[in-house]
Amino acid sequence: MKAKQLIEENNRKRDRLTKENEKYYSDMLVYIRLQLTLSEQQSEEVLMEMLDHLLEAQNEGKTAKDIFGLNPKQYADEIIENLPKEKKRQALPFISGLALNIISYMLIIRSIVILIGSQFKEITTTVYPLTSIIVICVILASISFGVWYIFKIIKDSLFLEKQNNKKDMIKAGIYGSVSMGIIIAVSKLMPEVGPSFSLSWWISLLCGCIIWIVGYGVKKIES
Repeated sequence: MKAKQLIEENNRKRDRLTKENEKYYSDMLVYIRLQLTLSEQQSEEVLMEMLDHLLEAQNEGKTAKDIFGLNPKQYADEIIENLPKEKKRQALPFISGLALNIISYMLIIRSIVILIGSQFKEITTTVYPLTSIIVICVILASISFGVWYIFKIIKDSLFLEKQNNKKDMIKAGIYGSVSMGIIIAVSKLMPEVGPSFSLSWWISLLCGCIIWIVGYGVKKIES
């Protein structure tokens, strides 16, 4: 059974857990799944084995604490240590697909902004590749750090008796605002250097759609 099928099966079986066991198991599940360097296939197989074991024990009147112990984080860390890493060849389609999606959305949004904005004022269609590459790198770096930061917030919220979701949302909101401010500032203040060319809204839209289709194809290969 592939990882995607295992995830769907896991979702169905988790409905059979009691509220207490579901909270205990789901924290470990999220904690393990957030380890993006691990083999997804092996991780899901282990998670399914743990869930089947827990369901059997639950039918015998036992709890997750009886099976996995009082320290679920420590138990999950021991499992993570024994799971193999994801092969670089399998991670490449995911990273490539993500980068292509970001570039395609930027081109499509650019085309919409030029199309609508040009109805009200003159908007230049000149593109400076070097400047654009720097801005794209800033955006990718911001997204990468954002993913790491959000994952850290989620990890820190796991295995707690009482979670403070409001505080976590504020942290994520502050990062999103600061990140957006940095991207806008870089876009506005970055000097236009190097060679340039004109890229009309419809060519930008066409390129964005083509790149999105390519990214979708890469995603299908990944799955």
